[in-house]
Amino acid sequence: MGQSMSLKARISKLPGYNRVVLPYHHVKAWHAASKNDYPAAGMRVIGVTGTNGKSTTSFMIFHMLKEAGYKVGLMTTVAYGTWQKIHDETMHMTTTSPGLLNKRISDMREAGVEYLVLEVTSHALAQGRVFGVPIEVAVMTNLTHEHLDYHRTFERYREAKTRLFSKADFGIINADDAHAANFAVFTKKHITYGIKNGKLRAESVKLGTNGVEYVISDINLKITTQIPGEFNVYNSLAAAAVGQYLGLSKTQIRHGIASLKGVEGRMARIDEGQKFEVIVDYAHTPDSFEKLLGDMRRTIGKKRRLLVMFGSAGRRDEAKRAAQGAIAGKYADVLVLTEEDDRDVDGNKILNQIEAGAKKAGAKKIVKILNRKKAIEFILDQAKKDDAVMLLGKGHEKTIERADGEHAWDEIKIVRGILKSRKKK
Repeated sequence: MGQSMSLKARISKLPGYNRVVLPYHHVKAWHAASKNDYPAAGMRVIGVTGTNGKSTTSFMIFHMLKEAGYKVGLMTTVAYGTWQKIHDETMHMTTTSPGLLNKRISDMREAGVEYLVLEVTSHALAQGRVFGVPIEVAVMTNLTHEHLDYHRTFERYREAKTRLFSKADFGIINADDAHAANFAVFTKKHITYGIKNGKLRAESVKLGTNGVEYVISDINLKITTQIPGEFNVYNSLAAAAVGQYLGLSKTQIRHGIASLKGVEGRMARIDEGQKFEVIVDYAHTPDSFEKLLGDMRRTIGKKRRLLVMFGSAGRRDEAKRAAQGAIAGKYADVLVLTEEDDRDVDGNKILNQIEAGAKKAGAKKIVKILNRKKAIEFILDQAKKDDAVMLLGKGHEKTIERADGEHAWDEIKIVRGILKSRKKK
């Protein structure tokens, strides 16, 4: 299996490969939609795109509609399903292949789904995977450098994201993002949100370890989340904007967002009675590192230690590795570098690239342990009372990819098991 992956990697790196196979992707999407009789037709579809925050924003919108009594479906990186039952997503792909996408939407149509919250990636938009899916509302969370291994340039990446807005009737745009204007031009009607800018603006923001509170000034609506971090001010603002567009009451918006207790692998707190804090999160981009680690450092202060473990995926954007290291090195007291879907790339090379960035940022302590489970055991051994331990990059995922293929992996379950076993000793 490792040899086939390596061959595929070599072929995919040939000049112009992505453009050559693009017509094939479009034909697949057309065939899948046609075969399933365009299953999304008649649904009110909310498409969510951006570099970070897509899954949490999608879950907030889903919960808001579910709590308001609507028959709503959900398809994200983390999970898919309906208001009746949600299933874990095990694939390493946000917007699934056209065949599976249309099959799942067809099942939702049979279940009576009226609204569909769909997380949409740049890959899916570039390859036309959402062909035949009518987008009523397009949501933009933010845009930073990511997936340049596929798109080659940031401009192409941004252009792929904006395609969602060219399909939509209405746009919801993060006004604090530097690229907001690039999205606004694609929708005749849109509304903006933000903390510093935007029509719907968060004021009187209170950040806590268990959530955030603020008031949307334009409509005088108090919002409370059960998920911490300034980035969840933005995620919940986007969800509130969707609720307002769809005609939900203030009470329905407020209650729906507050009802979401968490998203698997997104700021997931692991408590097995240990005297230090452990958080598992999917963060894997420089922007998400800056927001997540910056928020955590401000929350715990300078007196408490911050221990961070992460890696960077093989056969993905190499440019971000040193940047990840630099950001983590700036905030963390202890850095443990490890594997993260290294695939057929030399894991030590990846760790050295991360380490170079961390050293330039003046990282206090760097330890490299290639085996991820051993790395988790080590960092938990290092943790002392009142420390904060953050395990980043895998989050909700149920497999880890190595040179010989995929292996079962459940980071939250592994961490719980280690903490429980040590509690018994």
